[in-house]
Amino acid sequence: MTFDRAAAHALMTDWTASESLRHHMLAVEAAVAAYAEREGADADLWAATALLHDLDYERHPHLGEDGHPYVAVEYLRAHGAPEVMLDAILGHADFTGVPRTTRLAKVLYACDEVTGLITAAALVRPDKDVRRLELKSLKKKFKDKAFARGVDREGVVRAAEELGVDLWDHVAVVLAAMQARADVLALDGRRAQA
Repeated sequence: MTFDRAAAHALMTDWTASESLRHHMLAVEAAVAAYAEREGADADLWAATALLHDLDYERHPHLGEDGHPYVAVEYLRAHGAPEVMLDAILGHADFTGVPRTTRLAKVLYACDEVTGLITAAALVRPDKDVRRLELKSLKKKFKDKAFARGVDREGVVRAAEELGVDLWDHVAVVLAAMQARADVLALDGRRAQA
């Protein structure tokens, strides 16, 4: 099995019925791909890793060795996925204890949680359009602990530190990546019209 972006996308859609989870993985892909482009990394590998990082979450939502992300990693390993991909997928979940030693692992970890904050901030806008969302609005939402309670703010800060970038520079990169793919993420105002 090949693990390019197209194959990863097909596998992700095969394993994941939930549109919101698919959109999450596509948002993380947009952000990780933006970093790959900025850093001259293997864009196909990085995009595929981002698309597959929550591959088993819908089928095996419980955390642990018989659940997420271990089931996906076992499946991907059996089908010849590269170890750098598998290490990044394991490393995106703190509870696995797998250290994030590669740039891909650090980028995936840093992009994962913050996409949830950006998505939530876009969806509370009357127009539901991420393209009109501004960084200053995200800063306010980030400080408001009642907003998007499921977002691990300490994890977002820690991830930016691990990545070696300023938190708000990082959020700006992720926001721009999501804005560029607003239509694919269904964050281009179509939900407001429904």
